[in-house]
Amino acid sequence: MHSLVLTVIGPDRPGLVDSLAEIVAAHQGNWLESRMAHLGGKFAGILHVVVPEQQTEALLAALETLGTHGLSVHAERDTVTEIHQTFRPVTLELLGNDRPGIVREVSHALAGRGVNVEEFRTECIDAPMSGGTLFRATAQLRLPPDLAADDLRHQLEQLAHDLMVDISLNEPD
Repeated sequence: MHSLVLTVIGPDRPGLVDSLAEIVAAHQGNWLESRMAHLGGKFAGILHVVVPEQQTEALLAALETLGTHGLSVHAERDTVTEIHQTFRPVTLELLGNDRPGIVREVSHALAGRGVNVEEFRTECIDAPMSGGTLFRATAQLRLPPDLAADDLRHQLEQLAHDLMVDISLNEPD
């Protein structure tokens, strides 16, 4: 079996996910996981599939035909890394008034400590009382073996103060 990670982007339309699923199934593939959303007027997604080795090239060719409908598909062969085996999972949550630079500052702090970002979700929402806009982020992170969660938590608390946001870091039970 070959493991593939596919990214897709194009004009949103009904039946788009069904088209992808049909092609994967027609090539004896198994859809393992995905993240898909309507962003900025486009459909954007990433999905992980496994397919029998002898079907891989045919699957990739069939996915290219979706380009005639404006859907761009890019495939990468999945590789297993040591990060999942040795790095510890934690969840980061952030909420504060929206302003440019929040993602840059948080990602810079995480990269500086060798933290791997596995999933990162952001959104702007209406503030219930002030009428302004709040920025909310949730991230699934993996800490390197030599980084204590409390050390990262302390650094993020200092950053939260500078950015005037609330940041929490939670380890699984």
